[in-house]
Amino acid sequence: MKRIILTAIIALATFGIASAQKYCVIDSEKVFKSLDEYNKAMTQLDELGKAYQAEVDSKYKSIESLYNSYMAQKSALSAAARQSVEQQILQKEEEAQKYQQEVFGDEGTLMKKRVELIKPIQEKVFGAIELYAKANGYDLVLDKASNASILYFNTSIDHTAQVIEVLKK
Repeated sequence: MKRIILTAIIALATFGIASAQKYCVIDSEKVFKSLDEYNKAMTQLDELGKAYQAEVDSKYKSIESLYNSYMAQKSALSAAARQSVEQQILQKEEEAQKYQQEVFGDEGTLMKKRVELIKPIQEKVFGAIELYAKANGYDLVLDKASNASILYFNTSIDHTAQVIEVLKK
């Protein structure tokens, strides 16, 4: 009997604590897309990425051209000449791969530019979310844009529009 009463008290206390927490849902993707500076930065990054990709494609196209030329002349070349051309092709492939990694890799030029352009905007948005949460007494803010495991939420707890308003002030 004591165990049942104790279990009931613990269950009620747990329910009371859990229901006392205030939370809201925000769509960070929608917040970011509402900012002109974010959209401009993303456009700039897209253009830069396309320019870098064109350079990489050009490098690989020249390698392909060199390879096709080699294959057409392979039977007429001596063993030493074949080995020399093959080495040249392999070296150019390695250089192209290295360049591609320098530009598109995790520590590449494009990623550094992305951090340079996007990080200040992220800090601004996250600061606005924190300010909004503190001003309205929210203990927890969930992001429905980056969390695919949210299966359902009531739209009454979606405060994306209010965060956008805080950012515009």
